[in-house]
Amino acid sequence: MTKKERKPGYLRSLLLHKCSRCRTGDMFQVRSSYNLKQFMKMNDKCPVCGQHLEIEVGFYYGTSYVSYALTVALSVATCIAWWVLIGFSLEDNRFFLWMGFNMIALLVAQPYLMRLSRAIWLSFFVRYNENWRNEKPEEPERRGSRAEN
Repeated sequence: MTKKERKPGYLRSLLLHKCSRCRTGDMFQVRSSYNLKQFMKMNDKCPVCGQHLEIEVGFYYGTSYVSYALTVALSVATCIAWWVLIGFSLEDNRFFLWMGFNMIALLVAQPYLMRLSRAIWLSFFVRYNENWRNEKPEEPERRGSRAEN
């Protein structure tokens, strides 16, 4: 790494859905999370460093846990914001208004959260490599023939 090159930030690379090995290549074929016909189409390999993005068949089933944690965190955040800004009361329907607001917020954020959960899940298993330009990525051990087609 030269003096001018800096290590890309972990949080920024997650939020922009970048490869966790080089933190510069896009994980998804389409940049927009809201192109609903193609928003979950992933590259087979990172276009920059060549890292396999699906390490094994069914690798991303674990993202359901990450996605669940993200939706709970978003719900808690909207609840606290609603409580601080508007407040809750037993005498009116503010709690049900918050539930409606939270439901809409979750629906709007869901495509982004699904992609973010995949980026987080991949980062658990593939670490950043400062020498990614000089070293080849590890070949996945268990990839079925159907995954290659």
